[in-house]
Amino acid sequence: MDLTSVRGAATIEEVAARAGVSRSTVSRVVNGSTAVSPSALEAVRRAIDELQYVPNRAARSLASRQTRAIALVIPEQTDRFFGDPFFASIVAGIGEVIGESDYIMNMLIASDDASAKALGYLRGGSVDGAIVASHHTSDTFLDRVADVVPVVYGGRPARVRADDYYVDVDNVEGGRVATAYLLARGHRRVATVSGPSDMPAGIDRLHGFRNAMAEAGLEPAAVENGDFTEMGGALAMNRILSSGVTPEAVFVASDLMARGVYTVLRDKGLEPGRDVAVMGFDDSAVSTALTPSLTTVRQPSLTQGRHMASVLLDILAGRPAAHATILPIEVVERDSA
Repeated sequence: MDLTSVRGAATIEEVAARAGVSRSTVSRVVNGSTAVSPSALEAVRRAIDELQYVPNRAARSLASRQTRAIALVIPEQTDRFFGDPFFASIVAGIGEVIGESDYIMNMLIASDDASAKALGYLRGGSVDGAIVASHHTSDTFLDRVADVVPVVYGGRPARVRADDYYVDVDNVEGGRVATAYLLARGHRRVATVSGPSDMPAGIDRLHGFRNAMAEAGLEPAAVENGDFTEMGGALAMNRILSSGVTPEAVFVASDLMARGVYTVLRDKGLEPGRDVAVMGFDDSAVSTALTPSLTTVRQPSLTQGRHMASVLLDILAGRPAAHATILPIEVVERDSA
């Protein structure tokens, strides 16, 4: 619930500026939330006294009610959400933890055309907190959600604010070790099908790829963006081969895109794992369903979901919670690289 001050008095933005914190931190202090550090709490209270800020008491009363509901927000198109096993694993982990708590979980698939409706729902006092399982740089409506209720992000937000909470893996390191694995197998002409350039995970995995190639004194054979979908992987691989480049190996930034890469390689008379080594990322169910089975980088998505839910429950209960939780990754050796 957005808090407003009485006419002629200081605004919540002025209090935030004076205290050197975000608007959402001020809102939480005024609402009586315990999800605020002691130093921030003291700074906000001092700014309130100095500016004589008076919140709207009706709004404060409404905002302080507990709903015992949590929103799981998926800012993706429906077909991508239901078609990617990564999301299934994340949701399963979240559901396990929420199911053992006193909270219920409401799921919102908030694509571009639905974001306004989702924002209205989340800001209307219907939930106590939110978990965001995926996000793009264009999802600015999420900042306005975080101004009202505690939010935990799956993956590092594109714009990390001082009081953001997120659970992630080291995607830069993941991209680096994946590429280093291919290089250690003797491949020198290495290409990548990267993730989308509007998502931190896609950007970071590409950085890791470039870092490993630079460390080896090599230039990438080709770099083509995908979108974490099977079709996106196929289109990107087709662009690489159509340019006249036939790599010895390709690092693909998601297992689902790797399935598309397999299809295109075979269409061009190339056998994955024999003619072109393929490395994926995720270790989703796709990796073992492919033939040959996919060598990949495992990110523990089930565990990630559990951690996201646990962090949010800690925040809501006033318990200490880490702002950034980084989970380990590892290479899973199979038959494609």
